[in-house]
Order: sequence, then C-alpha cells, then structure tokens
Amino acid sequence: MRRILILGPPGSGKSTLARRLGARHGLPVFHLDQAYWRPGWVAAEPDDFRAEVARIAALPAWVIDGNYTDTISPRLAAADTLIYLDVPAWLSLARILRRIAASYGRQRPDMAEGCREQLDLAFLGFALTWNRKRRARSLALVSRFSGRGIVLRGRQDFEAELPLR
Repeated sequence: MRRILILGPPGSGKSTLARRLGARHGLPVFHLDQAYWRPGWVAAEPDDFRAEVARIAALPAWVIDGNYTDTISPRLAAADTLIYLDVPAWLSLARILRRIAASYGRQRPDMAEGCREQLDLAFLGFALTWNRKRRARSLALVSRFSGRGIVLRGRQDFEAELPLR
C-alpha cells in the first residue's frame, strides 16, 4: 500500500485512520479539508482545489482522506488501495459532537489554517443524511475500483483488514 484513499461519512474516522496508516507505513498524509478550506471557512476556488488534488495524487506515495467527489478521478486513477468507512449515521453524529465539544474554538490538526471548530447545523444535517444520499454511490466506487477495495464497518474489520499495531 503506497497510495491509500480513504472515504466515508463525516465523523467516520477518516482523518484518524489516515494518520495511523501514514505513521505505520511511513507515508505522507493529506487531509483534503486542508486543501479545500481557506481561513474563516471560505471554500477554495474550484480550479485551484482541483489543481492541488491533482498535484497530490501525482505524488509517488500518500494517504489521502476526504470525499470531495468532484475531484475523485485523479485520486482513484492513482490509488492502489481504497478504503471506505461504512459507519451508521448515529455513530458519525456522536463522533462529530464529541469532536466539537473537545475542540470548539480551536483548529484541529487535520483542518485548514484559520478554520476553528464550530457548531454548524447545516454540516450536522449533511452528516445525518450521508448514508441515505451518498452511501450507495460510495460503495459502488469501492466495488468498481481496480485496486484493493476495503470496506470497514467496525473495529473487528479494522483489526482484520488493517492491523495497525
């Protein structure tokens, strides 16, 4: 595994898994939220974001976490491993709320400069509807992926598929 792409609902653990896999395999980690967001939660210009994702995907090794399906093609073309974190909406929401409580007003290490943790009701709604609106499409990406496709649904799957110790 030299180019690992991690997808999944908000709060599913993408960034945490990316850091762990990067450390375990000596791979650079890229959080797409850092490339997409500008200070104050301003979205990047679409062309700038696409160019940055293409630049990262062209690197010889990486772990990339983030969905951003408008830029999925260069990542899928370069990846040798695709991991989808298939977690229930209630768990994603609980993790997001815990993350907000722990980091409120501060910048998380996987977030862009100048983007402090906040309570965003629209984002919570997005997270709650992820599985209903986007899960099937994401699982189809994994099933069509030409490399190693992995769907993780719980801690047992993590340990069986990706022993990180």
